[in-house]
Amino acid sequence: MPKVGMQPVRHQQLIDATFRVIEDSGLSDVTLSSVATEAGMSAGIVSHYFGNKDGLLEAAMRQILRDLREAVLFHCIHARDQSPRTQLRAIVHGNFAPSQTSPAAMRSWLAFWSASLNNPQFKRLQRANDRRLHSNLAYQFGRELERKNALDAATGLAALIDGLWLRGTLAGEAFDSEQALRLSFDFIDQHLPSSNCALSASSTKRKKS
Repeated sequence: MPKVGMQPVRHQQLIDATFRVIEDSGLSDVTLSSVATEAGMSAGIVSHYFGNKDGLLEAAMRQILRDLREAVLFHCIHARDQSPRTQLRAIVHGNFAPSQTSPAAMRSWLAFWSASLNNPQFKRLQRANDRRLHSNLAYQFGRELERKNALDAATGLAALIDGLWLRGTLAGEAFDSEQALRLSFDFIDQHLPSSNCALSASSTKRKKS
């Protein structure tokens, strides 16, 4: 009988081992046996926790999605203020956090993206993630822009985030987070009213009143 408290530990160890197998060999080579070997456990234990390969891969995808949500939440909570510009930058920071741009994470994300074209469960999880990103961006842009402009800006920034991430993955080199942040921040600044303009408009309104 396993020790009390070992279940979540072994569960995480097997998920981590799954990511390592994906990084080394790709998604198609993931098997209960390969993950068990990587984790130093038996295939029976993997089967006990996840049932089959599909259950294992779904758990791994949910883990990487959870890591993304936590990274975004962390940056939003610890941002210097709650202004739309700062919160949008925080969302970008979360998407390019180390947990999302490490070699293992990038290889895994790419594998899951590709698999989602034919796997209904992966597709559902991916669509939910896409909708969450777009919704969060649209809300922040919507605090400063008209609805249509906010939705367009959110679509553009989401595409930029995905595009920069994908190009970084396919480049086969260390991900350039500084460049990704700079380009994303430039996009945000181009679509939000400048602080100076907002200040001038506010001053004008006060003079008229």
